[in-house]
Amino acid sequence: MAYATINPYTGETLQTFPDATDAEVNAAIAKAHEAFLAWKDTPFAERARILQNAADILRKDSDAFAKVLTLEMGKLFAEAKAEVELSAKIFEYYVRNAETLLKPEKLPVLDPAEGEAVVVCEPLGVLLAIEPWNFPYYQIARILAPQLSAGNTVLLKHAANVPQSAARFQKLMKDAGLPDGAFRNLYATRSQIELIINDARVQGVALTGSEGAGAVVASQAGKALKKSTLELGGADAFVVLADADLAKTSQWAVFGRHWNAGQVCVSSKRMIVVDAVYDDFLALYRKGVAELVAGDPFDAKTTLAPLSSQSAANEVKQKILDAVKLGAKAEEVGPPVPVDGAFVQPTILTDVAEDNPARYWEFFGPVSLVFRAKDEDDAVRIANDSPFGLGGSVFTSDTAHGAEVAKKISTGMVFVNHPTKVEADLPFGGVRRSGYGRELIGLGLKEFVNHKLIVVVDIDAPF
Repeated sequence: MAYATINPYTGETLQTFPDATDAEVNAAIAKAHEAFLAWKDTPFAERARILQNAADILRKDSDAFAKVLTLEMGKLFAEAKAEVELSAKIFEYYVRNAETLLKPEKLPVLDPAEGEAVVVCEPLGVLLAIEPWNFPYYQIARILAPQLSAGNTVLLKHAANVPQSAARFQKLMKDAGLPDGAFRNLYATRSQIELIINDARVQGVALTGSEGAGAVVASQAGKALKKSTLELGGADAFVVLADADLAKTSQWAVFGRHWNAGQVCVSSKRMIVVDAVYDDFLALYRKGVAELVAGDPFDAKTTLAPLSSQSAANEVKQKILDAVKLGAKAEEVGPPVPVDGAFVQPTILTDVAEDNPARYWEFFGPVSLVFRAKDEDDAVRIANDSPFGLGGSVFTSDTAHGAEVAKKISTGMVFVNHPTKVEADLPFGGVRRSGYGRELIGLGLKEFVNHKLIVVVDIDAPF
């Protein structure tokens, strides 16, 4: 897998890491299962103490944790700091709420005289988490915090370009007091992923990543009869209605598309603007994008970071060329980005016709598809004309009406007057080719538990 830290801004290889051996993987599974047998019976107060310790350490050493993110995948340092804080908040959410969310549920049986029925949540065992590079800590926290809270243990296979982030999180949990084996980072190969999924001690797999990776892992999990959750790509619609505050909306559009250098599954990739305000919005949006400053992600003045790798940048550039060959119009915006480093010039794609396959692609970088809609109904039609269904947003001065429009957009999440965002206390997930299952809050907490029915009956036998 060639696990390595390569600074996307300088191109310098800072450190490499060897792939795990099969022996190491098998030992990690055994240790995780052993840890589970004790962890599942650990009182929640002790689990909560450890999770709170992790949150406290993240905040105490925020700069050091953030520096690793910026060095490994080029994230703006301010955004890296925000990711560290978000991860701490996720731990704290479960410290405060998990015990209540996991309480047994008494069912309203039709005939109470026949007995009492209760559903209890019991942990399943060892889980495999396969995570991407764009939010190296947050992606771990949003699976690890709920699953440790539920009583499961976790093996991590992180992206090959963020090995230090993965190792740093393993050390974080050890320092927080988590028992040995309950969370382990593995520099696993693709063949070892299947080995882990097929092991009888492993009870499920959660993946965040590409459609291709999701299809492979879902197939492997299905053959092994294991539960899986998938959070895959997205092409979020950013719908602008005729009564939107265009100055504010265009600012949100610039942010919504370009935070994390546009490498977010829920960034605002498709601007869908009703005809009445299309020209005015596009002029304001173009101006806002042109004001982005590309440069050193450690420099506070930088507002556009490099992409995570040179190969990622090359892929986005090629997709732009392909979209143009298929009929789209591409406009490069703003001053030229640095030649050195994994930068992509901010680009606006227009005239992406309905027969242009690029209309349905996910551009993972600072590329905006802008569509002119005839009216509100046409805007909703275009928003739903996508293989993806992760997030989306609607901008209007009438928020009640905006909520009604949001109901018509077929995705897992829709925000009114704000781009799709992530918070510790909001669920995350999508539909169609954006995957299945949910992470965070109680939904994520209960994805990998046994919803066990216990019925106490006290009636005479019929014969």
